[in-house]
Amino acid sequence: MDTFALVVTIGVALGFTYTNGFHDSANAIATSVSTRALTPRAALAMAAVMNLAGAFLGSGVAKTVSKGLIETPHGNRGMWILFAALVGAIVWNLITWYFGLPSSSSHALFGGMVGAALAGGIGVLWDGVVDKVVIPMFVSPVVGLVAGYLVMVVILWMFRRANPHKAKRGFRIAQTVSAAAMALGHGLQDAQKTMGIVVLALVIADVQAADDAIPLWVKIACAVMLSLGTYAGGWRIMRTLGRKIIELDPPQGFAAETTGASIMFGSAFLFHAPISTTHVITSAIMGVGATKRVNAVRWGVAKNIILGWFITMPAAALVAAISFWLVNLAFVN
Repeated sequence: MDTFALVVTIGVALGFTYTNGFHDSANAIATSVSTRALTPRAALAMAAVMNLAGAFLGSGVAKTVSKGLIETPHGNRGMWILFAALVGAIVWNLITWYFGLPSSSSHALFGGMVGAALAGGIGVLWDGVVDKVVIPMFVSPVVGLVAGYLVMVVILWMFRRANPHKAKRGFRIAQTVSAAAMALGHGLQDAQKTMGIVVLALVIADVQAADDAIPLWVKIACAVMLSLGTYAGGWRIMRTLGRKIIELDPPQGFAAETTGASIMFGSAFLFHAPISTTHVITSAIMGVGATKRVNAVRWGVAKNIILGWFITMPAAALVAAISFWLVNLAFVN
């Protein structure tokens, strides 16, 4: 196995994690910043620390990514397939970040893996893709929407006689906790996705067996890169989530973050399903906003975001396939 190919692929995987951090940092903190519960810089610092902590909480999602989506490729060709998958994901992350569209880094990665695998002539484990990616992709936003709505209804009922100003002040403080939980869930989900890719690269290179534990250096490297990317910020996407969908107040922000964090922890620990933090928090914000009145949610912005969800996997798959053909042309043939 070419060591150069392994080093390059791991380097690109860590680069993807960095883009994931600044692309998805908005998911954890947009609601807290928009309600002024936290300043942007304080929110980013908190999210970076909690992302780092979340990366060490489990390994179920990483195993799904490394063993459950595509057949394990072999040799240099297999390494270039992995490299192309990452390029597809990074390019789509950068495009959607530039336009401020909160698309899913997770589904960009999965789309890249499928596209590169098909271009490289290795098998896609379609049952795994459907069970662990496609079904959660549709179910998690519905759960986020309904749960966000219900949580907000409960909050409105519980605090119906409270002084509005005192309640909002209390929820601003509570949002610090809910935003931290959201960032912890993001680290749990998204750092593990890259861990799974790095482990797959190590298996292809015969450095370790598929069933071996994730090396500590892999966990640390992925966690640190995700945190650095998070601290770099994602201001464009933060504006979309925090302001353009609906003007949030502290109780709504708390409800959305609590809903999002609960779904992420549940999916990671119960189902080992790598869901999208973007999908969950966006749908939770919509559900929370709909309790005010249905037309309080700017459904036109929501429609554009949902369109981005459906485009992400095919677009990343196409970029990954083109990347593989170019790499194949340059290095393999």
